[in-house]
Formats: sequence, C-alpha cells, structure tokens
Amino acid sequence: MSARAWMVIAWPAFLVAAVLEMVVFALVDPSGLHWFGQSLEWSRQAVYTVAFFVFWAVAMVSSGLTLLLARSGADLNR
Repeated sequence: MSARAWMVIAWPAFLVAAVLEMVVFALVDPSGLHWFGQSLEWSRQAVYTVAFFVFWAVAMVSSGLTLLLARSGADLNR
C-alpha cells in the first residue's frame, strides 16, 4: 500500500478521533468509570489517551474499509 493511501486512511481518522475525544473530554469523568464493578484506577490522562487511540484505530478501520470498497473490481483483481 502506498504512502498516499495510508494518509488517505490515517488523516481523516485522526480528525474524527480528535472530535470524538473532545466529546469524551466534555462528557466523561474518568474518576467515575468502572470496569467489571471495580473502580478504574487510571489517571485522567491515561483514560483520555486510551480513548483517543481506540477512536483512532476504529476510524482507521472504517476509512480503510471505505477505501477498499471504493476501488473498482479491476483494481482489486490485479
């Protein structure tokens, strides 16, 4: 895969992850999070960092699938 294709996938995904992270920052209090009934003992920065990278990964998968589905059959069969 070319560098251009990676940028077509990564850049929009980064922007989407940034917007979602702003929403999480505004609406979620990390000290109130629980995991399997236990209080999550992560710092605020850790919660926001993990959330950002999860959002970025999911958005990259979405962008990658969009790029794959936008290709023609002739391109895929090469």
